[in-house]
Amino acid sequence: MSLSILLQIAQTLIAILLAPLLMGWVNQCRAWLQGRSAPRITQPYRTLKKLFHKDAVIAHNASSLFRFAPYMIFACMALAAGLVPTIVNDLPLSPAADVIALVGIFALARVFQALAAMDIGTAFGSLGARREMLVSFLAEPALLMVFFTASLISHSTQLPIIVQTLAHQTFAIYPSLAFAAVAFWMISVAENARIPVDNPGTHLELTMIHEAMILEYSARHLALIEWAVALKLFTYSVLGIALFVPWGIAAQGDVAALPLALLAMLAKLLLGGAVLAVLETISAKLRLFRAPEFLGTAFLLAVLGMLIHFLLEA
Repeated sequence: MSLSILLQIAQTLIAILLAPLLMGWVNQCRAWLQGRSAPRITQPYRTLKKLFHKDAVIAHNASSLFRFAPYMIFACMALAAGLVPTIVNDLPLSPAADVIALVGIFALARVFQALAAMDIGTAFGSLGARREMLVSFLAEPALLMVFFTASLISHSTQLPIIVQTLAHQTFAIYPSLAFAAVAFWMISVAENARIPVDNPGTHLELTMIHEAMILEYSARHLALIEWAVALKLFTYSVLGIALFVPWGIAAQGDVAALPLALLAMLAKLLLGGAVLAVLETISAKLRLFRAPEFLGTAFLLAVLGMLIHFLLEA
């Protein structure tokens, strides 16, 4: 087995194993900022272990789709995490690491989650699925505009080439990326069901989006979904690193830089998780009807970043 394949497997495993730790770090920082007793940073692992040891309770009218959806959602998030360069660039899956395909993987996981939520026929599941589709309908075009801004700079839609252009070539300041970065943060909190668009810690039927879709799941199915949620947050975090602060990611064939690249990634994730906790603490939950305005602003900022790139290039 070649070194590149081993690195690809290692990068994917690192994402799968560290994703719950990132979620635990964010929860711990939020508790500290709110003056509460903070849970252990390893609490997500304990929760997953407890859920995997329980027996699943499934509604009698659940179809095979309901049972299959958690596995599909987890597989999509694991694949997306493997595509994004985290510690090393240009791995065997790099030819498939197209930003448009990445958006499609996120959309595929969302479709299965929405279908599974409506499969049982409960009011909460259908309500959450409709709200999730509303958010995704507005977030995905904005995410594509963010990607297109970076693609115009690197003249490619492949993530490895974008990272290579931004991190390993002559240093340059791109004002368009500043607007794209703000838009990406707004999209990220919406896609990951974080404040101010959604609150992952509430089950109030008037506000919840993501939690409404998983109320009928339990045991191993719920564990896979919760793990996939952590993986999605991790993937968006490393995606933001690859697009806007890619310095430290090892170039192809630079094995000696791997330890430093791993340390750089961990430091960036710790800082990013702390910043996310601060922003969630000082922000208030938006009314559901304000979510389109929030995501519309993200779309406008992303488009503005593209226009600024065109103007400066001209």
